[in-house]
Amino acid sequence: MSYIESLHVFVRVMELGSITSGGRDLRLTPAVASKRLKELEKHLGVRLFNRTTRSMTPTEAGQVFYDEAKAVLAAMENAEARVASFSRTPRGAIRVTAPLGVGRRIVAPLVPDFSETYPDTEIRMRLSDRKVDLLTDGLDIAFFIGEPSDSTMALRKFADCDRVLCAAPAFLSQHGVPEVPDDLLRGDHNCLLLRYPRSPEYFWVLKTDMGPRKLEVRGKFDADDGDVLTDWALAGKGIVNKPRFDVRAHLESGRLVEVLPDTPPVSTIFGCLYPHKKLQDPKVRLFVEHIATHSKAFFA
Repeated sequence: MSYIESLHVFVRVMELGSITSGGRDLRLTPAVASKRLKELEKHLGVRLFNRTTRSMTPTEAGQVFYDEAKAVLAAMENAEARVASFSRTPRGAIRVTAPLGVGRRIVAPLVPDFSETYPDTEIRMRLSDRKVDLLTDGLDIAFFIGEPSDSTMALRKFADCDRVLCAAPAFLSQHGVPEVPDDLLRGDHNCLLLRYPRSPEYFWVLKTDMGPRKLEVRGKFDADDGDVLTDWALAGKGIVNKPRFDVRAHLESGRLVEVLPDTPPVSTIFGCLYPHKKLQDPKVRLFVEHIATHSKAFFA
């Protein structure tokens, strides 16, 4: 299997741009990943990368070999998935990504039970509130909250997800309680925003009697981590737009208070995306079903 392992290393180094990143993604040290590449180049009799102290770029042969190597690995993966359906014993790694809050509070707690039920599987989670590319990042499943725009992936909806505007009592006492959506546009109502390149939250959309209302709200500071926004809200620094499950405990304790309950943010969905071919893989299908079944309590 060393040749196949070398193919895996080569493909991930090509996709991630460095030996260190490619090796880390496969749980290999840079030294081992570099050795795998050298073995592959020796076997093929060509140089796959041009290396300098500062950069690493694929050669023409490397570019050609990349497409063929990906096809070989994809064919092997599909073959193994089909055979696994006969053995009824799913095995192998499942590469999962999710937003930080969703991953920490919904997906991660459900992983140990799945692993105990299917001990030959491995779950490799990558949590980030940034947008990811399943194919480029070599992922099997991407959990999300929102409205996905990628129509090339299979979509599985788990639940409707209510959102809520909320703030700490101290903030509302100091700056006043918004009574209508337009109050959010006032300068003294600091809106805490989840922002990163291509972020969908440069504005908030609220439910009103006239239909959805888009508000280009502003704030003095923002972050690309939803939990940081919650911490700022708890500290009395502004108003935050969060999935209700994510702040339910704070609302029940009174540390956060719902704002504009008659015109809440539009609801979104909790679900996952995955490449269509992954539906053939028993371990991916079983993990999706596991999350679908056991996540319902969060949205009850």
